[in-house]
Amino acid sequence: MSKNWEEEMKKIDRQLESISDEALLPAKGAPTPAAKAVAVEKQASTKTLGVMLRLLLSLALGVGIVFWPYGTRCGLPLFGYLAAAGLISVTGVWSAIWTWRHRSARGHLVALGLVLWGALLAANEILPRVGYARPTEAHPAVWLCE
Repeated sequence: MSKNWEEEMKKIDRQLESISDEALLPAKGAPTPAAKAVAVEKQASTKTLGVMLRLLLSLALGVGIVFWPYGTRCGLPLFGYLAAAGLISVTGVWSAIWTWRHRSARGHLVALGLVLWGALLAANEILPRVGYARPTEAHPAVWLCE
């Protein structure tokens, strides 16, 4: 038993023609002034000190690594530096999550910049050692000191 698809499609077309466009695709209503006020109040109240403290802690780590007191040629100092660079990225993600939740656009951009900064610092040390970048005197192709 075969269906006549042409007839079925005509039925569907007639049904769709009988329904108004508004019934098919209802337009979203504009938010009420009360809803806008609630949203503005929530955004203003979530600019908390805790979010900014998290971001400042991450930023302090990101700036502080520029003054790293140990060499990064090989061995334990290298692994400590890579751990610190990884920590910068982790705290950047931590700050990015909080700044996103609390609708702090500028803080979120700074947090994402910290994630990138930590990744770049780690890549600068890792890539010559895995053979992707050209080793130099400051960044040799060895992990452990001899």
